[in-house]
Amino acid sequence: MLLSIPNLLSSEEVDTITKALKPEDFIDGKKTAGWAAKRVKQNTQLSTQASYAQDIKAQIKAALKGNLTFQSAVKPKAIHSILISRYEAGMSYGAHVDNALMSGNSLRSDVSLTLFLNSPSDYEGGELVIEEISQNRLIKLDAGSVITYPSSTLHRIKPVTQGVRLVAVAWVHSLVRDPAKREILFELDQARRSIFNKDGKTREFNWITKSYTNLLRQWADV
Repeated sequence: MLLSIPNLLSSEEVDTITKALKPEDFIDGKKTAGWAAKRVKQNTQLSTQASYAQDIKAQIKAALKGNLTFQSAVKPKAIHSILISRYEAGMSYGAHVDNALMSGNSLRSDVSLTLFLNSPSDYEGGELVIEEISQNRLIKLDAGSVITYPSSTLHRIKPVTQGVRLVAVAWVHSLVRDPAKREILFELDQARRSIFNKDGKTREFNWITKSYTNLLRQWADV
């Protein structure tokens, strides 16, 4: 399931992050790519040695943890490996699939996410492309918005032809590793919340909540 969440960060929060970024603190993105992806990855990423890097990552993680839609859809056990990526004109990232295991093989990548940190009008090209059998999905969102997608997908970044593309990328080790099961739980959760907001704690709400809770109990990997 692909899920777009607008305004994960406010415009003020985005401005605070982007104004802190210094081009000289960015290093070759190949340093965090797998052995095959290194051949198709052309970007730079914020060095972990930058004095402000951890504060930015903590701010992004806090926003994700505090977003109800993200929590309901992704069921995060751990949000990890946050990177701030910069694409200048001529840079791109060819087709690749994200590593299954990260952080020294201690965490899975079940869900990938891209948080857009500048306006799509700031650069040309640079679309995130999710490759599917029947079609390619091109994604380029407003600053502060995030897209989540299964880490198992083949995806790429089209070449930036003008301007600079700034994004944060991260991965999630989910409590529910199967994307189809996560989607079922998300839809049930959205349905029960809609019923509750409209009519309160009805019998229908209780029935759906029972099914949701028992499926989560059955499927959760804790």
